[in-house]
Amino acid sequence: MHLGIRRESTSGERRVASPPALVASFRDLGFDVSIETGAGDLAGFSDADYAASGADVVETLDGGRPVDVLLTVGPVVADDTASVTTGGVVVGLLDPTNHPDLAGDLAERDVTAIAMELVPRSTLAQSMDALSSQATAAGYAAVLLGATELPKFMPMFVTAAGTIPPARVLILGVGVAGLQAIATAKRLGAIVYAYDIRPETKEQVESLGGRFVDAPTQEMDEGGYARAVDEATAQQQREILAEVVADSDLVITTAQVPGRRAPRLIEADVVKRMRPGSLVIDMAAASGGNVEGSRPDEAVDASGVTILGPTDLPSRVAADASRMYGRNLLELVTRLVTDEGITIDTDDPVVGPAIVRTQENVDE
Repeated sequence: MHLGIRRESTSGERRVASPPALVASFRDLGFDVSIETGAGDLAGFSDADYAASGADVVETLDGGRPVDVLLTVGPVVADDTASVTTGGVVVGLLDPTNHPDLAGDLAERDVTAIAMELVPRSTLAQSMDALSSQATAAGYAAVLLGATELPKFMPMFVTAAGTIPPARVLILGVGVAGLQAIATAKRLGAIVYAYDIRPETKEQVESLGGRFVDAPTQEMDEGGYARAVDEATAQQQREILAEVVADSDLVITTAQVPGRRAPRLIEADVVKRMRPGSLVIDMAAASGGNVEGSRPDEAVDASGVTILGPTDLPSRVAADASRMYGRNLLELVTRLVTDEGITIDTDDPVVGPAIVRTQENVDE
């Protein structure tokens, strides 16, 4: 069996689908491993590191021995998968919502597309949950970006020149990224507030030393999403959060739902109430934005308040983000390997839901 690791072509992408340290594990599964030249350079992994780990470093996977499994970080187009043999597999963060034709293109060649963002977020699949691993990296990087761009110190300083108060940081959305952002901001010495509509997150926030914003919460439905609240409750939420936002030096919003537009959390009039020099980081800018006026990978000046919409946060800590992501891929690929070789079991509770379906599959 032959496994290939591609060199990412997306602008700004520094991650690689596997670090050198995991090459031996793939080889233990029975794979010969090939990696394209320079694939790990931006994450700090050299071609020599891969060669020493037993990988075959090639200029390109195309034109050489076909690969049975192609590992990728970001989305691919059909041309990127030319090296995959009939009956092979492409595994990565394939973004099937925004690349709907990919599965059909691959299916014409009898190649299976497995999207890591579709892996169920269950206990069984925890070690393969790439959304969580990369959200951890993103939450950490978001706070460091904020600390760099904010025109003030994060911790309190007591000096001969006077006492400098700590920054006030607000995290909206207490998922994996939000929890990591809270923990990181606390380590940097900020006063941290956080809010999520789910009531159970209050304990999580407080366990990390954060202060939960006392706004209305809402129990989830069976699908894990918040039930609709009445207008009076929604208005109360907006009023309370607006006050906390206005009093914050740094606001980080993290609310995203895969395959859906990000919910709007902060309106433009609320941003204008913040002090000049304050900073907002919208981690959902690429999917519509939690903050009115945010734009992907741009800095927007909103009456003296800067709104950032970075889409490359995990790539900013590419080495460790790649280590975590590579482990996610290894655990999933392990489920594909049987005594007969690569087997796609559509009934597998982890692999089955992660297979990107063509419209013909869906209709059937």
